[in-house]
Amino acid sequence: MSSSTRTLQDPKDSVSFRQAFVYWLKLGFISFGGPAGQISMMHQELVEKRRWISENRFLHALNYTMVLPGPEAQQLATYIGWLIHGVWGGIVAGVLFVLPSLFILIALTWIYLEYGDVPVVEGILYGIKPAVTAVVVFAAYRIGTRALKNNALRTIAALAFIAIFVFGVPFPYIVLCAGIIAYVGSRFSPDTFKVGGHHTGSNKTYGPALIDDDTPVAPHARFSWARLIMFVSIGLIIWTTAIAILATTYGWDGTLSQMGWFFTKAALVTFGGAYAVLPYVYQGGVEQFAWLTATQMIDGLALGETTPGPLIMVVAFVGFVGGWTKEVFGPEMLPLAGIAGATVATFFTFLPSFLFILVGGPTVEATRHDVKFTAPLVGITAAVVGVVLNLAIFFAYHVLWPQGLEGIFDWFSALLGAAAFVALFRYKLGIVTVIGACAAIGLVYSLMPG
Repeated sequence: MSSSTRTLQDPKDSVSFRQAFVYWLKLGFISFGGPAGQISMMHQELVEKRRWISENRFLHALNYTMVLPGPEAQQLATYIGWLIHGVWGGIVAGVLFVLPSLFILIALTWIYLEYGDVPVVEGILYGIKPAVTAVVVFAAYRIGTRALKNNALRTIAALAFIAIFVFGVPFPYIVLCAGIIAYVGSRFSPDTFKVGGHHTGSNKTYGPALIDDDTPVAPHARFSWARLIMFVSIGLIIWTTAIAILATTYGWDGTLSQMGWFFTKAALVTFGGAYAVLPYVYQGGVEQFAWLTATQMIDGLALGETTPGPLIMVVAFVGFVGGWTKEVFGPEMLPLAGIAGATVATFFTFLPSFLFILVGGPTVEATRHDVKFTAPLVGITAAVVGVVLNLAIFFAYHVLWPQGLEGIFDWFSALLGAAAFVALFRYKLGIVTVIGACAAIGLVYSLMPG
């Protein structure tokens, strides 16, 4: 019994740091399928097979990461790594979840910019664009069915859509207003803004786990004001030092400095998963800073969908194209400029994710029998539905009328996009499968004579 108890209380004695490192590295290379697929992979491996963590502890961590801004799957990996091996365990898990996709996206984006006008590449991209539009429409549907449980939340979604589509209100203001509306509304009608449909627990069991339901909280996971202040201070020092180096080297108005500031804000306001960040990145990257074009934004999302890692890694594409377009190191060093832009975008986007876990994790562990979602987050999730729907319309416009409304309607793209949506919605095909099929169809169609 004493041996069993020791195993449950000290998971790091049974899971070596090397074992964990190898698993997180492997996950970084195979984590296709978006957040749902990535979370499913971790559940199958860590809960069902390896038994590193129990079902309830896994879902408890997932509950927390789902209400944070940023990529929930990457934050879940960070949380579990931290739970097992402390701070360095969390950092390694989170970094390795992102690093492979960063290298892959840098390589693909370079190929895209260098050879994007080659007929074969153009044909593939032609087929991918309507598929990406279908994916975004499907994402709006999926988020909507989960989040819009009553007329009040549907109204918030509709108002968010009108605000961004008609009036061009910046995404952070929409998030702020939705949170305030939901907070005030919950004072009068708490049930209206109560979360439903998220994971709250499970009766499934797969046998004893290293971190089980009744395993005491490890010393490093216990709440401490001193530890909280220390991590917040370290995080602020890292962020301030990085942004200061960029501002000193390139000036505050320099491309890389503005990327650092912009993607920091993106990391803090993107409630609702990766699709929520896209409208904000579009507003800033395309309209405000002109780092990339609307068409390139669609192509970047396609690359993000077909590579491992969190979909929010599309920020690396935006950063690479922005660094290349703005020639931050001069016209002779475009690839290096792209790599710098991608690295800056990724660093500032993910830094807050680590702080959310290292700062908030101990509080979550201390209250794991009483998890609650706040009303403002419910309202924000509802608003995200309207914002993502606006993004779908934006994509559809550029795909179906590539020369504008005065140009010719692209009927083939419309048919391909409709078929992609049916494949996702009716036949439940995977996103990568649908995009791959559409890429092949687009290539064949573009090479046909006439």
